[in-house]
Amino acid sequence: MLALGVNVDHVATLRQARGTAYPSPLEAARLAAKGGAEGITIHLREDRRHIQDTDVWEMRREQELPLNLEMGIAPDIVELAFEVIPDEVCLVPEKREELTTEGGLDVCGQMGKLEPLCKRFHDAGIKVSLFIDPDPDQVRAAAELEVPLIELHTGTFCEEEGDARLECLRQLTEGAVMAHQFGIQVNAGHGLNLDNLADLAPCPYLHTLNIGHSIVARSVFVGMEEAVAEMLRAMQACRIS
Repeated sequence: MLALGVNVDHVATLRQARGTAYPSPLEAARLAAKGGAEGITIHLREDRRHIQDTDVWEMRREQELPLNLEMGIAPDIVELAFEVIPDEVCLVPEKREELTTEGGLDVCGQMGKLEPLCKRFHDAGIKVSLFIDPDPDQVRAAAELEVPLIELHTGTFCEEEGDARLECLRQLTEGAVMAHQFGIQVNAGHGLNLDNLADLAPCPYLHTLNIGHSIVARSVFVGMEEAVAEMLRAMQACRIS
């Protein structure tokens, strides 16, 4: 069965819009667990636009699902990760002006920075995932770093339609096959929702889908627990799991 990891960043986005103490990302994580989520993802951005440092600590202490911390490699966030010790970190590119993460990490171009950092995480007992485009060179670079996980960027796939989406699916499939051959666990995420999920079904070797915005948006109408359960039912219906 394919696992579902739920990103609760945008619960914090709603909270930060008014500077209140609610809604609580921690409460959302607990409800996601009740709905069947197998992991929780949060992205601590440099500008702290949604998730805050205190959220990271609370998530680690007060909810039971494995915690995946998405992060750039800014020194203060790196050091916080080594203090909190999440179950997993997913290293992503980050630009302050972007609305959401745009494209995958350039592993090939940052080997000098990433190699010692990945080793340090490994030595601390933290699994490292790299958020990458399904590009063969990037997959090979991830294998050179001996990371146990990658997360394939599905954003372009979700934005395209028709033949263009099929081409993206081909690339995702090739990336997943290559990573599997290297012994790397293949996760995927970004932009996935109830409408485009079935089109991803032919992609092999997927272990976990990390989905946030569409689930949080749906939860406005049906609640977080049901929104997560609904996504899992959709995954089963399209046989992606």
